[in-house]
Amino acid sequence: MNTTKAREVLLLAKSVQAEAPIIFVPPSAGTRPNSQGVLPHACVSGTRGYIERVVFQINGCYEKGWFDGCAVMMRRLLETLIIECFEAAGIASKIKNSQGDFLMLSDLIVGMLSETSWNLGRITRRALPKLKNIGDWSAHSRRYNAHREDIERLATDFRVVCQELVYLASLK
Repeated sequence: MNTTKAREVLLLAKSVQAEAPIIFVPPSAGTRPNSQGVLPHACVSGTRGYIERVVFQINGCYEKGWFDGCAVMMRRLLETLIIECFEAAGIASKIKNSQGDFLMLSDLIVGMLSETSWNLGRITRRALPKLKNIGDWSAHSRRYNAHREDIERLATDFRVVCQELVYLASLK
């Protein structure tokens, strides 16, 4: 190889090396997943941008096989939707501590289940604690790793719960 050709190859390699991180890094706000394996986007479409992006992350994690991440994001969506329900009903103070911070998810669920402002469906009442557990295990248990089957087993209940909470929160 002559020196001119070698220089051209070296310049091309440096150019690719400089541009590659820019080209292959996802956008700052994230991307949409290619599939909707856990929660159809239609369930949250038109609600709030931050809710829609969490659903993108839930489905994206599932799509990539990042099942612990998927479970943690499912947990986050439940927490967000429960808070949205209390805020929409004008009773958010019922789920805040003395410093004005929202309670932990376990207490949010207790509050959700005992609140008389709404009549939760049977599936939601039964599923909320189970959905919380997988998110907790994935976030906090050193030796637990979620598997595809764990998410699949809960996906229908998760959709039903999310749909109900979205309506109770007057987001649709």
